Amino acid sequence: MTRYAIYFAPEPQSGLWTLGSSVIGYDAATGCDVPSPEVAGMSGAHWAALTEEPRRYGFHGTLKAPFHLAEGRTEADLLADMARLAEGMAPVVMPRLKVAGIGRFVALIPSGPCASLSDLAAEVVRGLEANRAPLGEADRARRLKSPLSERQMRYLDLYGYPYVLEEFRFHMTLTGPLDEMDREPVKDALARLFDETGVLEGAPVRIDALTLFRQDRRDVRFRIVGRVPLRDPRGA
Repeated sequence: MTRYAIYFAPEPQSGLWTLGSSVIGYDAATGCDVPSPEVAGMSGAHWAALTEEPRRYGFHGTLKAPFHLAEGRTEADLLADMARLAEGMAPVVMPRLKVAGIGRFVALIPSGPCASLSDLAAEVVRGLEANRAPLGEADRARRLKSPLSERQMRYLDLYGYPYVLEEFRFHMTLTGPLDEMDREPVKDALARLFDETGVLEGAPVRIDALTLFRQDRRDVRFRIVGRVPLRDPRGA
């Protein structure tokens, strides 16, 4: 069954999108594979294996995690609800992104706290909840394989995803789970890559749109199907 997700995705013409997509080897705007840079002296085949998981989703930062549509809802309904929600949402400028380890993964994360980003994600989670079908038993069981706190369990049952609201931590995943011996070398190599290209040194990263990704089946990758601009209600 088709799944949808609401993500932050940089403009497809931006340097951040181009580099992030090349790191994972896939451009979710075009639906095409893209060449990956050499990372930490690893072979192309090894790097492709390390980035298999983020390649399935495309380069993104999660705002509302993948879900099936509720009964009676359509993709057009979801896009219309996204547009209505975006009319009252101001764009968010994030602190400078940096390469960091998150558990077994390497990702881009903000270099400092950003309350407006957390608020935006909470609005998206809550404001589009009517479009989400209840979490299936198989998906719930998969989530429960990870240790979850009592609050995360509650959010899993309420919103179909445990890492929302107070548990939200914005990140843009660059690798799949890494063995301990790979984590530091890969993180350091990716940090050098982003530093050398300078894509994080220019204009601040601005979330000014909600991007809808769609996965037609579980065995295919997500693709971008719509982008809804945020409309600052103050006219700023």
